[in-house]
Amino acid sequence: MNFWNKIKMIFGDKSLRSRLLFVAGALLISRLLATIPIPGIDAIKLSNFFSGSQFLGFLDIFSGGGLSHLSIVMLGVGPYITGSIIMQLLTMMIPRLKAMYQEEGEIGRRKFTQYSRLITVPIAFVQGFSFIILLQKSGVITNFSSMDMFVNMMVIVAGAVIMMWIGEMMTEFGIGNGTSLLIFAGIVSRLPSALSQMSLSFSASQIPMYLLFAGVSLLVIYAVVFITEAERPDGGISTYLPLRVNQAGVIPIIFAMSILLFPQMIFKFLAQVATNDVVKTVAGSLNDFVSNSWVHAISYFILVFLFTFFYTAVSFDPDSISKNLQQNGAFVPGVRPGQSTSEYLAKVLTRITLVGALFLGIIAVLPLVVKSMTGITSLAVGGTALLIVVSVVIDLIKKIEAQITMREY
Repeated sequence: MNFWNKIKMIFGDKSLRSRLLFVAGALLISRLLATIPIPGIDAIKLSNFFSGSQFLGFLDIFSGGGLSHLSIVMLGVGPYITGSIIMQLLTMMIPRLKAMYQEEGEIGRRKFTQYSRLITVPIAFVQGFSFIILLQKSGVITNFSSMDMFVNMMVIVAGAVIMMWIGEMMTEFGIGNGTSLLIFAGIVSRLPSALSQMSLSFSASQIPMYLLFAGVSLLVIYAVVFITEAERPDGGISTYLPLRVNQAGVIPIIFAMSILLFPQMIFKFLAQVATNDVVKTVAGSLNDFVSNSWVHAISYFILVFLFTFFYTAVSFDPDSISKNLQQNGAFVPGVRPGQSTSEYLAKVLTRITLVGALFLGIIAVLPLVVKSMTGITSLAVGGTALLIVVSVVIDLIKKIEAQITMREY
């Protein structure tokens, strides 16, 4: 089926059209919410505070631009992602949670998701309070009274919960992963202002840098598409079990960014608000250390690498796949059903995940390396944003095509 026929089927099918319109409407609402600021903001100081800060640029990605405007949804889906990470990590330590997530079916996954939602609320409160205090100490916003602080904290926490709810509704009633789509929309919404700033600060002497950035961007896009589509088939001629090289998708990048930003935020907060000189000095030194470009790049690579293996292990269970194959009378040629098949799948998955993890790690830190060579701060943020955008678009296209194929049959 050619491209135009697919477009015709998408808008001709009522159910598929409704799903796409629901996603578009939810994204529009999220963007409108991101433009409503909390009171007491000095716009000039806010702009100066965010300008040239790689840390705040990364943090702003998760808020969909809401953080740079101090909107009521300034935290975006960050608290929900952090809560999900905590729950995923707990599955490795608590067998009951792992069984709930992998073995109890839809009911177990709903309970697991509910725990993630409950964790989101206190995380949002801590993150919101820390950031408000940090901005007050920096003079970006006025000092709130106790009642004003309480009201604003309730608004900020409610905004995080609303973004979490919108993301889940998009996943359930739309197409694709709602959380990833919200991050995607936030990144894309910043393109007009980024292009405008680039045009105002354009200099002929920086043309080689722009060309380098364009080349790296094309390389990232090509590599992401190639590795995302790559798979190792297992099975016979007529049927096969596809094992993807990048089984985890863009999730490791998002998880790694969340973990990487957390200590920076804590150290930056303590360096600003601590009254004890020793704590203030130590926090400032640690903040400078973790903010160092090479320390940041190495930590980023390691976290992406580990999270790729971690998320693959959580989402793909060789024992469960082996049991399902055996129950359906299927088998891998040359491998005995049962435990032997499980061990074989685990070995193959480990090998191809190693390739996928190295790829994601290299692609994630490549813009950081280029930034350290060129000195253009926006390259680091732009590179990670580009990786997320390409991965989310590929995932969305694949899910739309799956819906089209299902309707053809």
